[in-house]
Amino acid sequence: MVTKSVYIALILAAFSRALDCENYGIVNGTDCICPTGFGGSTCSQPACGGTIFQGAQRPLAAVSGSFANLTAGGCSCENGWTGTACNVCQTPDACQSALSALGAVSTDSPTLGSQGNETMVCNTQAQVYASSQMSCNVINPTLQTIYPLSSTLNIIRTLQPGLSPLPNVTSFGAANTTFAQLFYDGVEQFYCEADSCTQHLNTSSAGSADWQCSNLHCTCRPGTTFCGGGSANISGAINGLGGTLEVECGAVDTSSNTATCNFKQATLQGLFGPGGLTLNGCTFGECIRQNAIDGSSGSTASEATKAKPLSGGVIAGLAVVGGLLILALLLLALGLSTQRTARRSGVPFEQSRASVEWSNLSYTILGEKGIFGSKKGDATEIYTDKVILDNVSGVVRPGQMMAILGPSGAGKTTLVEILAGRTKSGLVSGHFNIVAENADQTYAPRVGFVPQQDILPPTLTVFEALLFAARLRLPENVTDQEKKDRVNVLLEKLGISAIKNSRIGDAMGSKSRGISGGEMRRVSIGLELIANPDVLLLDEPTSGLDSVSAARIANVLYDIAHDPVNPTPIIASIHQPSSQLYQKFDLVVLLSHGRALYSGPGAFAPAEYFSTVSPGTVAPYQQGYNIAEYLLEVANDPPVSLFQMQSSSLQTTTPSGDDDLHRSSSSEKEHNESQEPKAEKSSAYFETFRNRVTAKKTTGRRGYATSFLTQLQYLCGREWKILKRDKSLFLTHVVVASILGVFCGGLYFNTGITIAGFQSRVGCLFFLGALIAFSSLSALHNMVEIRPLFLRERSSSYYSPTAWLLSRFFFDVIPLRLIPTIIVGSITYWMAGLAPNAANFFKFILILVLYSLAMTLFNFLLGTLFQNGGIAILLSALSALYQMTFAGFFVHLSDIPPVLRWLQWICPLKYTLEALSVNEVDSGLLIQDTLQGVPVNISASLIMNLLFGFGLNNYYRDVLIHVGFIGGFGIGVIGVVWVKVRERR
Repeated sequence: MVTKSVYIALILAAFSRALDCENYGIVNGTDCICPTGFGGSTCSQPACGGTIFQGAQRPLAAVSGSFANLTAGGCSCENGWTGTACNVCQTPDACQSALSALGAVSTDSPTLGSQGNETMVCNTQAQVYASSQMSCNVINPTLQTIYPLSSTLNIIRTLQPGLSPLPNVTSFGAANTTFAQLFYDGVEQFYCEADSCTQHLNTSSAGSADWQCSNLHCTCRPGTTFCGGGSANISGAINGLGGTLEVECGAVDTSSNTATCNFKQATLQGLFGPGGLTLNGCTFGECIRQNAIDGSSGSTASEATKAKPLSGGVIAGLAVVGGLLILALLLLALGLSTQRTARRSGVPFEQSRASVEWSNLSYTILGEKGIFGSKKGDATEIYTDKVILDNVSGVVRPGQMMAILGPSGAGKTTLVEILAGRTKSGLVSGHFNIVAENADQTYAPRVGFVPQQDILPPTLTVFEALLFAARLRLPENVTDQEKKDRVNVLLEKLGISAIKNSRIGDAMGSKSRGISGGEMRRVSIGLELIANPDVLLLDEPTSGLDSVSAARIANVLYDIAHDPVNPTPIIASIHQPSSQLYQKFDLVVLLSHGRALYSGPGAFAPAEYFSTVSPGTVAPYQQGYNIAEYLLEVANDPPVSLFQMQSSSLQTTTPSGDDDLHRSSSSEKEHNESQEPKAEKSSAYFETFRNRVTAKKTTGRRGYATSFLTQLQYLCGREWKILKRDKSLFLTHVVVASILGVFCGGLYFNTGITIAGFQSRVGCLFFLGALIAFSSLSALHNMVEIRPLFLRERSSSYYSPTAWLLSRFFFDVIPLRLIPTIIVGSITYWMAGLAPNAANFFKFILILVLYSLAMTLFNFLLGTLFQNGGIAILLSALSALYQMTFAGFFVHLSDIPPVLRWLQWICPLKYTLEALSVNEVDSGLLIQDTLQGVPVNISASLIMNLLFGFGLNNYYRDVLIHVGFIGGFGIGVIGVVWVKVRERR
């Protein structure tokens, strides 16, 4: 049986659960313990007069309609008290009188008791010691348009309630809590609560304080003007407020005894800017004993002065920068160590005697198969392979110079390139080798190759070009002075000492003219001789030269080949030598249609050979006639018998003694097309081709003569000389950047803070991004222009592709990208009147620099990926237009169809424009405008999101994405250069 007391307890418990205490009052049986300044059965009635010391006995506002209204009952505050509901003390006498009116002086403070000075004072500063009341006016043009009457905000900040004169009366809530109530026209609209608060004091401004709290939540009072009782119902937005709350207050102005504060929360900052909701005319009042102030000053962690912590984005950025700096220092230390070790090592430098041998050497360019296995049903065109060389043999020993003769298309250049070890796009078969006479030699013989075209750095002098090659191609244990001496000796040997200080110039005339063509050819030969090669091969070294220049070249080569101390085997393809030039060669190979008609001694021996082996079929040589021209006439239209005899001789003897590779008997048939059906010829050739084996290259690969740091050092030195001597591109970039900066700054001069002005600000930022995207096209042109020189130097193992890319990056980015970007950005920034803060300016420059780096590397990638500069420039221009489309300026990002919307995520300009816009908005930019007579005073972040779809907190995300683009494009450039940008002939 349930007793009466149990029924009473159940009833009280049910009533307690049903009781709803507003303003976050505390249920106490059948009543509510209300916050300071509120009363009534549900804490819904604010106080009307009296003092906060009266507690529950204070007079309350009269209920008008459904709500208590402070203006309806004519509430007025007693002397020394102010603020909404009269909670804010103004004078010490007001506090002392209110406490004395209670008839007793409380000494309930558990912390201080009755010790010290117990004089009551009124703290009217923003700093809180125990529990402080503050009352502010909420004045915002946009809010006043919707809610034109007076709005006030009361805030109770409780730090240490035990220090309050009457705990739970003059203070409310636990320690480190905040309560706020907003009144509109005397009626409370909503109330908020937050906990885990900390107080940060600003030492530079006495009396100012910032409160930071967590776990904010608010409650809108249904039926009030804000919450369904007016024209606009914002209860959903108010009830959705949460997260972190900051109440930042400056020092009190002594003339008005008020201060300005900011009520900051994420949603409010999105509406009203980074400063949140601005509170004007704030008054502070806290009745407290003097001994509480004296004893608590700086005594708690929450009161201690603290600097604001760095944001996660800043910390991440600093960590990335620090990591990169540490990595750079480690790599530098490793490079210095490697360089020091290389300079102390004893890498062999002396020239060795070597012979070049090759036998049955063939080269075929593979054709393509038709779509359906044949073209137009013709079985003879299934494979369209082209034979360039077919079973060519020969040998050159130290002290000999060989000429490879033949008409155009005979295969002269192909043979020289194969012997030089150059990478070929077709299939090489046969055997060739470079054999050192010293059997104890442990390193691969050095092979020098001089291409037909002279590719030289036009702005360097002859001496500088040769010294650059010596510094990178000779071992590091050779001192720099020894390298200079070797260059001077080589200049004398080549006969070009008189022009050692002359700039090379450009033979094509696109730059200033320099030395002559013959002198350029001797410089090209010197670039190979400086590395002390064991074998020297040249592709038409006299092509395009007059007879005198050609003779000089021939004399130089003859002296090198017949040097009594270090004779070097020389093989040169010659197109149409004079009689004097022809007599310089010891050996001759005569090619025709890829086959060797003759291979043996020079002079008149070939003519005697043809008159002996093929009498009657070859016109006899006439005395006094140029023997070279006679040989070319024979090779131009040779009889089939010459191929047959040369084939027979090659089957029995080979220079290297190897007979493992055989010559196909179909070679003779291929030259007798009139007697053999095409289908049978194709089939025979196909079978022969499939039986061939790939050539065995035993020459080896020497690698780089110098360390990576040394390569980078001299590459950067060359780039610096080029930049100093050819200033046109740098000066053009600087002048154009200055002009465009003035133009853009004048176009957007002192942009306003209206909605149209904000759109103009974003337009200014968009213009700068587009300018950088198009100006970076010059990086692509520079890469295409320097490509041939890089290919030649890489094929000769001057340096690592990575070292070359770094030097190009440094001396392209710094003078041509960073400096012009900073110039145009700085001029435009201050002329356009963008955020006038140093921090925002440097964040603005950071984004422009990162975007410039990304676009430079992107154009480097296009310049290395496509050999055709026109295609690369077209793709770069199209990518710039694509970026402008998806940057978010011309079209709202959320309005793009889903099938195309993903393209915005790979658009660097989108992140650039977003970061620049966020940086501008984050400076506290407020939009002040009028729309159809309605004043607008809201945060620019809201307009930014509505017009462009940019996120307010995306700045550091965009920075990291830019770093990702830079890293991705950089890795792509390095990969393409290593894999694709290499010499293929």
